[in-house]
Amino acid sequence: MDIKDTARPLDGPGVSAFLRSLPAEPLLLGLGEARHFVGELGEARNEIFRHLVEQEGYRSFAIESDCLMGLVVDDHITTGAGALDDVMERGFSHGFGASPANRELVRWMRAYNEEHDEKLRFFGIDGPLEYWAASPRQALTALCDLLDGPLPCSRETLDTLLGPDDRWASEAAVRDPSRSIGRSGEARRLRLIADDLVALLDTQAPGLSAQDRERAELYGRTAVGLLRYHHWMADASPARWTRLSALRDAMMAANLRAVAGRGPALVFAHNVHLQRYKSRMPFGDQVLEWWSAGAIAEAHLGGRYAFLASAFGTAGDDAPPPDTVEGLLSALPWDRCLVDARRLAEAVTEPVPRVSRDFAYFPLDPARLDTIDGVVFLDQAVRLG
Repeated sequence: MDIKDTARPLDGPGVSAFLRSLPAEPLLLGLGEARHFVGELGEARNEIFRHLVEQEGYRSFAIESDCLMGLVVDDHITTGAGALDDVMERGFSHGFGASPANRELVRWMRAYNEEHDEKLRFFGIDGPLEYWAASPRQALTALCDLLDGPLPCSRETLDTLLGPDDRWASEAAVRDPSRSIGRSGEARRLRLIADDLVALLDTQAPGLSAQDRERAELYGRTAVGLLRYHHWMADASPARWTRLSALRDAMMAANLRAVAGRGPALVFAHNVHLQRYKSRMPFGDQVLEWWSAGAIAEAHLGGRYAFLASAFGTAGDDAPPPDTVEGLLSALPWDRCLVDARRLAEAVTEPVPRVSRDFAYFPLDPARLDTIDGVVFLDQAVRLG
């Protein structure tokens, strides 16, 4: 098989043809990032999403960003609340609000909603965390605000147990588990309270509006997830970072399943989070290994989850050797193309794994091509942010 027969130009008809080639219509179409902060990939993503909205009935977009901060963006695109500059600053984590492609996406989604009755929705799928994690205050108090009747504890007790937020969001706890509050008596009580609040939500769900129920469920799973994460922040065993990595992806996967319940959505996150197999990462003298959010989502959604990895040809001053997958794809006649990854796995013979000089770029693993549905490939000196 000629490698050219596995690819097509990356455009609207190509995206639609790719969707038709899948065994089932996906509820979640994951578009992975081989590297964060690549402007061309963000621009290509925006074009793909516009086509999916206008031609394929997609109405939701999800991104690897703080799920609670994402509510600011969702409010803006659905109601017009807030100025765009403020929304970009307060609505994204990880520095993603500074991305011109993200700004253009939010602007376009708001403009679309102004002209259509059926609204587009925006979701963050990451927890409120980096390697450290935020206080569970916002999630717990917002959940309490949506519930009626007697609560598991008074607001005063909740505030006392939470204490100052900087006790939770301590970057020092990343390096020193003893600096974490996650296994204190207060944290243990808060885990029980969070569990009781989620159970109370189940009993009151029929009396809530669809919007309040959706947000209450988000607050509930975020509070529970954060308290679990903090618990393992305080762990001093060698399993600590493996468990923290797994918990982060499990939080992402729970948010993905909630997004999937709204119908077809495009999801934009790192390849490592969206891939179907276990993630691996060197970490000091360890190699961490855990199931990715994509693998967990597929365990629940089966064939309704599809994954497009991204890959680059020349990125900055890093050109792929010709015997790597990226090197072979660079010989195709298009600067941007969409590749059928499973057919590509049949077409290439013994490719060499690419070793990139850019530590932030994750090359395609030639041994894993058959676990990917497709590849969005960008060539011609991709600029690195």
